[in-house]
Amino acid sequence: MTNHYFSEKPSVESNRSTFVFDLRGSTLKFTSDAGVFSKREVDFGSRLLLDAFTFPEVKGDILDMGCGYGPIGLALAKENKALTVYMADINERAVELTKENATDNKITNIKVIQSNLFEAIEKDNFAAILTNPPIRAGKSTVHQIFEQAYSKLVSGGQLWVVIQKKQGAPSAIEKLKILYTNVEVVQKKKGYFIIQAEKN
Repeated sequence: MTNHYFSEKPSVESNRSTFVFDLRGSTLKFTSDAGVFSKREVDFGSRLLLDAFTFPEVKGDILDMGCGYGPIGLALAKENKALTVYMADINERAVELTKENATDNKITNIKVIQSNLFEAIEKDNFAAILTNPPIRAGKSTVHQIFEQAYSKLVSGGQLWVVIQKKQGAPSAIEKLKILYTNVEVVQKKKGYFIIQAEKN
């Protein structure tokens, strides 16, 4: 597991790559690296999640859980400067890349935290939490994100998840229905599901 992106200190040798993507109306430059999820481009699931996401009506900041090198959180922070976007990942290399990418794109309304899931997230009044969860870390880890996110959302807050059907979307939906009041599949494309779960 040491070379997997869901590890605190990736041991794989650094091999950085830089690329440009248009996300939610902004052109953003990203640097990624070996040992971090989606090294060479903004992955399809993250792009689909960003395309589907709508800012909730309730007040509160946003959390990108498992932010990787930062495409989801940085795109939302760039779009909505009135909010602070919190970005968290267990992977120290990912956290440093997120900070670097924020600087390169002149995005300042963010807080980047190294955290094993929600362990270091003290704030508990988010309007929305988005996650492209670490599937390879296992179903129990993914479901733990769903469970812990609930307590970190305001009433009316939303958890947004992207997950492939073949990687457990049906069981994810069933788990979310146990925890959340309203669970909706917002979009399906190429085997990917975008799921929105709202806290009562």
